[in-house]
Amino acid sequence: MSAVVTLPATGARRLHGWLVGSQSGLVGLALIIGAGAGLGAVVFRYLILGITNLVTGRDDYSDAGRVASLHLPALGPWFLLLAPVVGGLLYGPLVYRFAPEARGHGVPEVMVAVARNGGRIPARVAAVKSLASALCIGTGGSVGREGPIVQIGSALGSSIGQWLRVPDHRLRLMVACGAAGGISATFNAPIAGVFFALEIILRAFTAEAFGIVVISSVTANVVARVLVGNDHILQLPAYSLGSAAEFPFYGVLGLVAGVVGWGFARVLYLIEDLCDHVWRGPEWLRPAVGGVLLGGVLLALPQMYGVGYPVLEAGISGRYAVGFLLLLLVGKMVATSLTIGIGGSGGVFAPALFVGGMLGTAFGIAAQAAFPGLDLSPGAFGLVGMAAVFAAASHAPIAAALIVFELTGQYAIILPLLAAVALATGLSHLISRDTIYTLKLLRRGVDIDADRTADAALRTLTVSEAMRRAPETVAAGTAVDDLVPLLGTARYGALPVNDPDGRYRGAVVTAELDPGDRDGDTAGARATALPALRGGDSLQHALRALADHETTGLPVLADDRLVGWLDHRDVLRAYGRVHAPGR
Repeated sequence: MSAVVTLPATGARRLHGWLVGSQSGLVGLALIIGAGAGLGAVVFRYLILGITNLVTGRDDYSDAGRVASLHLPALGPWFLLLAPVVGGLLYGPLVYRFAPEARGHGVPEVMVAVARNGGRIPARVAAVKSLASALCIGTGGSVGREGPIVQIGSALGSSIGQWLRVPDHRLRLMVACGAAGGISATFNAPIAGVFFALEIILRAFTAEAFGIVVISSVTANVVARVLVGNDHILQLPAYSLGSAAEFPFYGVLGLVAGVVGWGFARVLYLIEDLCDHVWRGPEWLRPAVGGVLLGGVLLALPQMYGVGYPVLEAGISGRYAVGFLLLLLVGKMVATSLTIGIGGSGGVFAPALFVGGMLGTAFGIAAQAAFPGLDLSPGAFGLVGMAAVFAAASHAPIAAALIVFELTGQYAIILPLLAAVALATGLSHLISRDTIYTLKLLRRGVDIDADRTADAALRTLTVSEAMRRAPETVAAGTAVDDLVPLLGTARYGALPVNDPDGRYRGAVVTAELDPGDRDGDTAGARATALPALRGGDSLQHALRALADHETTGLPVLADDRLVGWLDHRDVLRAYGRVHAPGR
């Protein structure tokens, strides 16, 4: 015997209904997620700094040169061979045992969670990703912070949404809020955070999504700035566009960057494939063994240690010759690809900016030498190259342009930057429709672009558009024996039960009635709790709820009163109206 316990309309219940069902509640959730993402970004930053300092004795080792760790002076620069191995021994088992999703650069996992899993990301991912990525970067992994913080913020938003049991379409927005907040707080780039979430995570622009994601991004940025101050990752001199004669050079750079950005993605997965082919041991040990190879790269080119922003800044500022800039470009591609290939955890956003900065500056120096009368500024080409290479790799031109603008504050070069980004994205897209993020998913057999029309329809259509009129309700005091004739003719395998005040109490399910044990029973005593839908829920959310209730369908409620009923047939009928309106 099962019965439904009707909860009183307590303050907590009303708060839950406000958060889950209203626009103002969604704003409240965006504020909460933004604050959490901002705090998470700060904690993650200091975690990386702490581990880097523990290993090297410096906050950032990349610009120190081939020198000893201040904590291990006896080893000299040879500690670079040991650091990635020790790091791999720590984060390898952690990722393998608790959250395999935390391996790699993180953003593709968030993308597939939004596109295929309704925005559901396991809560443990945030904690494991934070520690694993901090260990990887702090012990020499040549990867970025943005992938981990996107996954951390997204997991936070998803966890809050799942705890509150919000519909799928809102859960996706909450994931995007976490991603935007993470980017905003990490790079001090609230506008770029918004468009990163819209272009790459949601892959759609709506007024509701834009407004909510903006709130989360701004909140995260404010929290981070209160805690760490208004710092900038890159401190560069002001650059400007000398004359219109410079535009063709920026156009050529954009085309070159389009090829390099596309090539970076291919090198990344080529090396990962090579690592997969060679490795035959347990996965948890792979980062430690592969760490020997990564250590060799760091010993040869210590500028590859960690994220490498000081090296990027030095390169754009003109402290390196063209040959060394190109060496750093190739070295970053190899070091990042090797870090990911051996099972490391970190992002590819910052490495793409690094590669672009080296490419653009080298191109600018060469152009300046060839045409000295134009007074070209190589550093300006470096900034444009940063945006162009990332745009080519990600096919996210708006986010690419904005992130460089906000990182540097260099508005004077916005026109050549936009032109180069457009050309780089267009050429890269002509070469291949895959990006550095979607290519990882395609290699697993996941094409998030497939059936996007169907997914969009299920996300757009609501329960109220598909539901049928509810079956005739029965009073809670109705004898079970009197229900048998009604159940035999019901469209659904259940009859809804109302309390005397008209509120929905549950449903009597045909399959749960025992003919030999129902004397004296009432409908209220036999009522079963079925998950309730709301009229504004998407059909995609409804299909997930219907998965365990195929025979009965589910009730549709408004203010605890029954307003309709929905089963799989109703969903198919509504979908058919959209895709076959003439039939």
